[in-house]
Amino acid sequence: MPCPLEVPDGLMFGKWKYEMPNGSPVFIAFRSSTKKNVQYDDVPDYKDRLSLSENYTLSIRNARISDEKRFVCMLVTEDDVSEEPTIVKVFKQPSQPEILHQANLLETEKLQMLGECVSRDSYPEGNVTWYKNGRVLQPVDDVVVINLQKIVDRTTGLFTMTSSLQYMPTKEDVNAKFSCIVTYYGPSGQKTMQSEPVVFDVHYPTEKVTIQVLPQSSNIKEGDNITLKCSGNGNPPPQEFLFYIPGEPEGIRSSDTYIMTDVRRNATGEYKCSLTDKSMMDSTTITVHYLDLQLTPSGEVTKQIGEALPVSCTISSSRNATVFWIKDNTRMQTSPSFSSLQYQDAGNYVCETTLQEVEGLRKRQTLKLIVEGKPQIKMTKKTNTNRMSKTIICHVEGFPKPAVQWTVTGSGSILNKTEETKYVNGKFSSKIVIAPEENVTLTCIAENELERTVTSMNVSAISIPEYDEPEDRSDDNSEKVNDQAKLIVGIVVGLLLVALIAGVVYWLYVKKSKSASKHVDKDLGNIEENKKLEENNHKSET
Repeated sequence: MPCPLEVPDGLMFGKWKYEMPNGSPVFIAFRSSTKKNVQYDDVPDYKDRLSLSENYTLSIRNARISDEKRFVCMLVTEDDVSEEPTIVKVFKQPSQPEILHQANLLETEKLQMLGECVSRDSYPEGNVTWYKNGRVLQPVDDVVVINLQKIVDRTTGLFTMTSSLQYMPTKEDVNAKFSCIVTYYGPSGQKTMQSEPVVFDVHYPTEKVTIQVLPQSSNIKEGDNITLKCSGNGNPPPQEFLFYIPGEPEGIRSSDTYIMTDVRRNATGEYKCSLTDKSMMDSTTITVHYLDLQLTPSGEVTKQIGEALPVSCTISSSRNATVFWIKDNTRMQTSPSFSSLQYQDAGNYVCETTLQEVEGLRKRQTLKLIVEGKPQIKMTKKTNTNRMSKTIICHVEGFPKPAVQWTVTGSGSILNKTEETKYVNGKFSSKIVIAPEENVTLTCIAENELERTVTSMNVSAISIPEYDEPEDRSDDNSEKVNDQAKLIVGIVVGLLLVALIAGVVYWLYVKKSKSASKHVDKDLGNIEENKKLEENNHKSET
């Protein structure tokens, strides 16, 4: 503390004193200007704590609260005594406030002790303010009750501030941050210090129950597993619920989940859950999608060629289903219909259906159709272009595939081994090349599990001309060939009728012509006879 007086000329000595509360002085330090010596009075509170410099600045070490006094600097000359006071204020920064005796939890609608904010060793005394989420908590009757206590330590003179907070929380106080701030004074003015924030577990009753279906999908199908989850919005959340299942007269007590495995279509319906006291209920509707397919007939079916086979694929589903047919791994444009079975109708048929909105819901059934038939044979012959051989072809139909054998009756050499075409749709052909020296008979024998069929054909020798028979035409041109054959037959019949009529007319004409000729010949004969008689008579007269 510098002496606020200017050192005068003729100074004899200077002194420092302080004033007691009653105004009486207590001298604590003396310094002579002439002898340059310093003396300290025997004052216990300041023993070994004082220092007085040559310019009469007084220093006090280890400041105490008791040092907050009115100190006076006194300078004495022979003629005068000058005094000037210095007011000393002592400050002590308090400890950081902390919230003690914290509540383990807070319950809504109940006024309870939240905790105490404590800040120690302050001088002068400070003040405590409570905050929630950074905003000041103002006292409200029966909602916010604050009680501040300030206790001074008689030994140190320091203050301890304790502020208790009673609080009635609401649901909105979940995760709310409570803190307190101590306001104190220092040499530079007012200052604050804040505690660490505290979050309390706020308990409140359940006000709403919610039921969920897991997995959260609207496309539940037969065979899936379903988990029902029930939850309440209270804290702590309810641990047990009642689940109401379609077909069950009473609620089923369970934890917050209820699991159903391998559900069927009869599980479709309304599901509910409630608290165990049957209050607060929620519901949801579950639709279990299904897809049924019935193929009639199915499996392996064997039929005879030409028979009819009704086929039906019946679908039953929870939504509109898509149906399509596959034959031998190729998708068909229309559903199969068999009024007269042919060999090409044989194959593996699949009726398949799906629900496009429901992933993984697909059904299919198969029909393996076998079309059987006894062997049918048609033989054709053809003279080869070299005019040295003929090709005989045996066209065969039947299933199972017939085995073909050839026999030759007569003299002729077989130029090539028999050859067979590919067996397709129950049809194939076997051919043989022969050079007959005389008329021969070729026999084609086709045999399968159903029957043995034999057909023969006469083939003329190479030296004898004959008309070749056309080869068998494909089924696609059969109708055209039939029409042409009918036209040819009609023309031939017409020509025959014309020839018949012409023949009849000619016969009548010839018959009439012969009759007239006989009369002419008779007359001519008589004339000749008369001539001969006349000649003979003439000769005799001579």
